[in-house]
Amino acid sequence: MAPFGFGRSRYGPFGWRRVGRPVDFVVALGLLGFLGLAGAILQYRLGPARELVGAAQAIDGDSARLLGEELRLEGIDAPEYRQSCTARDGRRVACGREARRALQALFARGVTRCEIGKADRYGRGLARCWQGETDINATLVREGHAVSYGAYRAEEDAARAAGRGIWATQFERPEAWRRSQGR
Repeated sequence: MAPFGFGRSRYGPFGWRRVGRPVDFVVALGLLGFLGLAGAILQYRLGPARELVGAAQAIDGDSARLLGEELRLEGIDAPEYRQSCTARDGRRVACGREARRALQALFARGVTRCEIGKADRYGRGLARCWQGETDINATLVREGHAVSYGAYRAEEDAARAAGRGIWATQFERPEAWRRSQGR
């Protein structure tokens, strides 16, 4: 032992027994490898975040084509194009077509900017879109042309309370309608 208790100890700073530099090196490489793998998995799950800017076209009430890429508006679910709703007076309303027209009218106002994260199960990029400061996804829900699907709960509550769009009719939620159609 060195004088006054100073010198090389067999124990590390936390009271762990030192096993030697080669083992420390292998453990450090293992930790770095684990962190790299975790980062790669996270990147794969989140998908590449990117942005597209240009003139968009509505495919249906919650899908669009922008610069040749098909996108699904994230956080909302609009009635399917062939879906209809029932007005209070009993007549059928083509609410799916109305949702598509509403989205197309928003796109017609000018250049659209979409931030795309991960992809949906069909390979479409999940997007949040804006025109200037206007959040298109939130606007569709607020105006009653779509329902909340994981986001925009406050906008759905406001549209329901005001009886706007599909909330002025009797309708089946788009997800339930798709299931009933075998989709």
